[in-house]
Amino acid sequence: MSANSTMDSGNQAKFWHTHRYNNYNFYLQNTYGEKIRKLSIDGGFTCPNRDGSKGHGGCIYCNNDSFVPKYIDKEMSLAEQMEASIPFMQERYDAQKYIAYFQAYSNTYDDLEELKKLYEEALSYPGVIGLDIGTRSDCVDEALLDYLAGLNERVDVTLEYGIESIHDDTLEWMNRGHDYASVIKAVEMTKQYGIKTAGHIIMGFPVETREMMIATGLAANDLDLDFLKIHQLHVVKGTVLAHRYEKEPFPLFQPDEYVELAADILERLNPDIVIQRLFGEAPEEILIAPKWGLNTPKLTHLMHLELKHRDTWQGKLYKL
Repeated sequence: MSANSTMDSGNQAKFWHTHRYNNYNFYLQNTYGEKIRKLSIDGGFTCPNRDGSKGHGGCIYCNNDSFVPKYIDKEMSLAEQMEASIPFMQERYDAQKYIAYFQAYSNTYDDLEELKKLYEEALSYPGVIGLDIGTRSDCVDEALLDYLAGLNERVDVTLEYGIESIHDDTLEWMNRGHDYASVIKAVEMTKQYGIKTAGHIIMGFPVETREMMIATGLAANDLDLDFLKIHQLHVVKGTVLAHRYEKEPFPLFQPDEYVELAADILERLNPDIVIQRLFGEAPEEILIAPKWGLNTPKLTHLMHLELKHRDTWQGKLYKL
């Protein structure tokens, strides 16, 4: 049980502030005692399944324009991105400290000395207290982890792995370029170095059953992740998946279906795992489907209603 959560006596609902799941905002406030925001950074990386190292074209659903915030331009230098992001976060969210989030593509896929320069530059800005580095399990090694472990002694470091699915057939279908065994190995190595781990998974692949998706969600328990992001599948322009969808549309989740699935996962999930995200959003100009017409706050409210209706919460059905 998280030390920061509250729980009534007996089997009554467990809350993290007003949420029935261990949400990231609650974690940040209770960890730092200040308003902390992530600054999304495009470090100019690529991926091994894009540049020919392991394949071409990338994952079939991936268009990283989905990840570029509106307040920056991906053509900006890192310095320009930081100088645009910090005032925006201060004005809009009254942010006091920041976590530099290397988000687009595989942000450990480069020479270690080049990575050090980027990470250290981001950390040089006043108020930046940590790094969240999004990457793939096949883009880490012991030299990198040793460096990050040293960095972790003075700032908070998290490695966020794109897991997407635990099913190798699905990973092959999406042109991922590695298997699930690669994820297990990378997470185990990362934890051995004392670095916090996050996982990103996607619900709704048309080659998977509902039971397969739940199994992917609950793998976070076995991996002993610190953080988890859950994302509904989006079909966005400029991807192989968009081409396939336009030729032969396949079913995608409706909001109520997705919320029910996410609730099924949450109530079986270790309550110590912090949920960084339950829903994804893609820019309207590139989104093909699903078009729910609901923003994240409205979807979060639907999740609250679903958990309340079930009288459940994260970890209610969790078994060690």
